[in-house]
Amino acid sequence: MKQYYTIIIFSILFGLQIQAQHTTPKNQKIGLVLSGGGAKGFAHIGALKVIDSLNIKIDYIAGTSMGAIVGSLYASGYSGKQLDSIFRGLDFSDVISDNLPRGAKTFYERENSEKYAVTLPFDKFKIKLPSALSRGQNVFNLLSKLTLHVSEIENFENLPIPFFCIATNIETGEPVILDSGILAQALSASGAFPSLFQPVTIKDKLLIDGGVVNNYPIDELKAKGMDLIIGVDVQDGLAARDQLKSAPDVLLQINNYRTIYDMKIKSKKTDIYIKPDITDYSVVSFDQGNKIITSGEEAARLKISELQMLENSKVETEEKTVKIHAQDSIIINNIKVNGNKRYSYSYVLGKLRLKRNAKVSYEDFNSGINNLVATNNFDMFQYEFRKSKNKSGYDLVSQLTENEITTFLRLGIHYDDLYKSAALINFTKKRLFFRNDVASLDIILGDNVRYNFEYFIDKGFYWSIGVKSRFNQFHKNINAELLLDQNQQNIEGLNKIDAELQDQTNTFYLQTLFGKDVALRMGAEHKRLKIKSETVSVNDLNEDFLFENTDYFSTFGTLKLDTYSNKYYPKRGIYFNGEFHLYLHASKFNKEFAEFSLAKADIGYAFSLSDKFAVNLTSHGGFKIGDNSTNSLNFALGGYGNNFINNFVSFYGYENLALTGDSFVKGGIALYYEIFKKHHIRLAANYANIEDDIFESGEWITSPDYSGYALGYGFETFLGPLEINYSYSPETNNGLWYFNVGFWF
Repeated sequence: MKQYYTIIIFSILFGLQIQAQHTTPKNQKIGLVLSGGGAKGFAHIGALKVIDSLNIKIDYIAGTSMGAIVGSLYASGYSGKQLDSIFRGLDFSDVISDNLPRGAKTFYERENSEKYAVTLPFDKFKIKLPSALSRGQNVFNLLSKLTLHVSEIENFENLPIPFFCIATNIETGEPVILDSGILAQALSASGAFPSLFQPVTIKDKLLIDGGVVNNYPIDELKAKGMDLIIGVDVQDGLAARDQLKSAPDVLLQINNYRTIYDMKIKSKKTDIYIKPDITDYSVVSFDQGNKIITSGEEAARLKISELQMLENSKVETEEKTVKIHAQDSIIINNIKVNGNKRYSYSYVLGKLRLKRNAKVSYEDFNSGINNLVATNNFDMFQYEFRKSKNKSGYDLVSQLTENEITTFLRLGIHYDDLYKSAALINFTKKRLFFRNDVASLDIILGDNVRYNFEYFIDKGFYWSIGVKSRFNQFHKNINAELLLDQNQQNIEGLNKIDAELQDQTNTFYLQTLFGKDVALRMGAEHKRLKIKSETVSVNDLNEDFLFENTDYFSTFGTLKLDTYSNKYYPKRGIYFNGEFHLYLHASKFNKEFAEFSLAKADIGYAFSLSDKFAVNLTSHGGFKIGDNSTNSLNFALGGYGNNFINNFVSFYGYENLALTGDSFVKGGIALYYEIFKKHHIRLAANYANIEDDIFESGEWITSPDYSGYALGYGFETFLGPLEINYSYSPETNNGLWYFNVGFWF
């Protein structure tokens, strides 16, 4: 019996000792360390939700990279549930990349982004790779908005929960503790993953991701006087042999040697070590965020008994919680711009579209930043909001980094049924003669060699000046009515003529803007049009027959409105492009030439019925006024394309240039359904009347003579859209396939 009681007493005393070891005294300081890991850092949010549910009071937070971002937001007052809601609602493909809304770009920049697949800096006849895939502007904008409520706090120890993060000095390889300054900037530096985000400059130090040197700053956190450490580790383990199948896999394995070795030591220093199971995810698995957050919750619940020992009173937790009110607008009083050397203060302010002492929505504020960044004249636009003295609102203090690279090499590829295969090489030079000019030369090699040169002096809402020279050619069966005039009626029995068309157009124009989406152009144009064929012989000689070899001179005006969200698959927006040409003179080849005019307009309206389903309604028409002897500039419908020249218009159900006339009307509807991200199914129909003088005869308001229908699949790639369309016309009872690869140029 004595032995029995002795065992019971010993067990009770041992249990009390164990409980005493795990019970946290009220004055014990608890620190939280969160590792880096890219998208795997979403698991931190799940762990924080569990910590919140237990009312555990954290006294200090340290983090690296994604751990720094999540940790800082928690330190600034957000709860785990709030962070869950914020991160689940973000499209990280847009946040991480430099993809800007189409509406933020100028007309010139829109054309660039919708033509070239690759852009490389080019200096002194040497190609320079960019320092990173993304400048990180969208990430900075997001962090700045989320930390607005603590923007006046410069010392991070004064946040609701004291905080610091780790970055790496890329010049020395040394770790840098960031515990003061602009919080959004510090987080951008700590998370500047090499090659993905460009380095961030803070106090003359060039900084990148802190995970390079210290991905789990537990020692630095202990040095802050913490008695107990909770750690969440989302780092990779070493990969097995069968997983090392590529150069990136091997490089990542080598980079992980040090961090994994460090964690063997640091994990033992962690009092409560939480290790989520993230083996199925990578640093870029942002589309798996929900599952990763859940894995963090599950890992934290495995430590629930240990965490419960740390439970504090609800009163203390509520006292520490900061109420964060979501803001959709901000009052900006004063605006200060630093770092602008070549570009004036008014230029920067004009692009930002900001006014002093005015309230602006965050949507408009971010739109202004996008307008500025979309010029590609700046590497980065960083800023902070400082509470204004003696008035409500904030002062905006910004730091610009101007782009020193002015020469670019751009590349693209394309295939379609008219121009066939093509490879594009472009040379672009900014600030050639003036600080706001740009010169661009496209050289297109392939089945049909072409070029496009443009020089543009951009003066925004003032009158800008532009010069263009473009050469196009293709070889195609062309409707004979487009080629035969009254002097060639002796040629009979030909419906189609196998012809080679060459078009060189030189233009001088003036342009002004009305808002960022409306452009008015006026100018003069010279067009050299040459059409020849081997189908028709001249006096039985083996010479090509020339249908056209004329120089035309004209004046013109265009008005363009474009708010489409996407050029190829618009979900919203309006499009209008109206054009009027007055042809004044032609060379002697066209001996019967008399002055004539051409007018045409293209209208579109896109709207969404859901996140996946969109509708695009279109209308197109044109007519000729005056001389009818020049047929080669008449309208021609058929084929599928986005970059036709002259008066050629796409039309489902018919081959390129199959329907001709000096006037036409066309209506269409296209239904888009995004089955997966960037994968689209399109169902389209178009109807038209086209012949000579349909507006005089009233034929334009009768039932359509021509119709076509199409079913297609499109995939948006970095090269441009990859599309396949099957079309059918009930008039011909024939089906046609249209193929397109890459951006149109």
